[in-house]
Amino acid sequence: MYEMETDMKFMDIVKKRESVRQFTDEPVSRDMIDRCIEAARLAPSACNSQPWKFIVVDDTKLRPEIAQATWSKLALFNKFVQDAPVLVVITVEKSGFAAQIGGFLKDKPYYLFDIGIAAEHFCLQAAEENLGTCMLGWFDEKRVQTLLNIPPSRRVALIIAVGHSKHDTPREKRRKTLDEIRVFNQYQSGS
Repeated sequence: MYEMETDMKFMDIVKKRESVRQFTDEPVSRDMIDRCIEAARLAPSACNSQPWKFIVVDDTKLRPEIAQATWSKLALFNKFVQDAPVLVVITVEKSGFAAQIGGFLKDKPYYLFDIGIAAEHFCLQAAEENLGTCMLGWFDEKRVQTLLNIPPSRRVALIIAVGHSKHDTPREKRRKTLDEIRVFNQYQSGS
């Protein structure tokens, strides 16, 4: 349905995907966003519950209001969001009964894992589309719910800022080494 010709390998996309905080004013087509949401739609979830809904905010009057809900006078670190041409708000939808019971019995929020996987699928597809993204967990949830008419029975899990990056090449990734994060067969504490 949404096939693209590409020579990019998976690890190339992983290396390209980064949290972008500087966007151009170039618009993002709804076709590109739909391909990103299609990638997220195909993500696995506990008991195939798919506990998510994606609200695409590209309206020129509404988007700045949502962006403003991601920062305040005391927390300016998300102020860059005002320059993103698209914001994607992911709400938590009801999980299937088996996933709810499993999550309760194992004391694990499976729905959050599921949304994290779907969000990263979205961001990886965005990287293939030459779009930059930044996942946001800091925002005024009540304000976002009010602005988007999200019922009180639903939570806002994440907001993803989407747009064309001002930078042509990704920053160098600073990560722990493989030896610092991987052990075989039993837990070992680091030195």
